[in-house]
Amino acid sequence: MSTPGIQSALNQMQVLAGQAGGAPDKGARVSATVGEGGFADTLYGALQRINHLQQVSGDQAKAFQAGAPGVSLHDVMMDGQKASVAFELGVQVRNRLVTAYKDIMNMQV
Repeated sequence: MSTPGIQSALNQMQVLAGQAGGAPDKGARVSATVGEGGFADTLYGALQRINHLQQVSGDQAKAFQAGAPGVSLHDVMMDGQKASVAFELGVQVRNRLVTAYKDIMNMQV
């Protein structure tokens, strides 16, 4: 989900919270903009790290296939597994976020 999408979802949740009677004051609003240390920034950073691990893994595999010196099969396999585990973690986090969003949207107010 892109940063504007996350911001939009956050705004919708804040509007729903205001309608439910628990309107936060302006100083207590949660920030979801990139660069302010909010949730979106953390999520964006995690996705960047997953992307970096996948790129490193692909580069290592290509270098090994090309016969580049100093690239061992052990390193290629380890980088591939790191990227795979990171990607699976990202998928699970996404699934949990989608489930939580659906649960919140299905709540009766």
